[in-house]
Amino acid sequence: MNFQTHGLLIQLTFTKYLLPVNCFLVEEESSLTLVDAAHPDSADAILDAARRIGKPITHIVFTHAHSDHMGAVDALKQKLPDAKVMISRRDARLWEDDLELEPGEPQTPIRTFSLKWIHSRPDVLLEEGDRIGSLRAIATPGHTPGSMSFWDERNGAIIAGDAFQTKGGIAVSGTFKPLFPFPALATWNKQEALKSARKIQNLNPQILAVGHGEVLHQPMGKINLAIKKASGSIAVR
Repeated sequence: MNFQTHGLLIQLTFTKYLLPVNCFLVEEESSLTLVDAAHPDSADAILDAARRIGKPITHIVFTHAHSDHMGAVDALKQKLPDAKVMISRRDARLWEDDLELEPGEPQTPIRTFSLKWIHSRPDVLLEEGDRIGSLRAIATPGHTPGSMSFWDERNGAIIAGDAFQTKGGIAVSGTFKPLFPFPALATWNKQEALKSARKIQNLNPQILAVGHGEVLHQPMGKINLAIKKASGSIAVR
């Protein structure tokens, strides 16, 4: 595990099967919120990081229902039984292996693997605008129908899951990057992903934290370029 501090945001990076994935600890006054849970064998390292910071994890929040972002939840919940597990109401259906699209959603196939091996279940189903400590839930569908980002107004940081990637070069979800193609291959709907990227752009984040790749400080120039490229590729289709 690689541990990097970005003020109130702590980045934990795990690599397994050539798939580097980040999860994040967000500091509150007396507690921590964990955003995403990496690979199944990541729990001990996540707990060690929390001990290093010196605060308990009280919330486990997911950006979306893909296994590389949820892997350690069972092991974490066993050791943190009072921690509240949270995911969007929409992606809770993916957690149950329900891939049926809802009325009004673009009719493109949802790309995911079964999560039946995860036995934990959410304690709280999130909607846009819900608060988790200092974080505000922002609906950013595209990678999955219920993808969410989490906005920290204290420092202008947004934890965007796979709405963007920075591994292999910054890209909006669904934009194919040959050096790291996996987020694009797992994206549900490119048009919705582009709308969500613009929603993040409008927040003018000072820190962009994503599921795969480095955390970017003062990221707006790169965000703008990624959106411009995604806009061009979608317009050609």
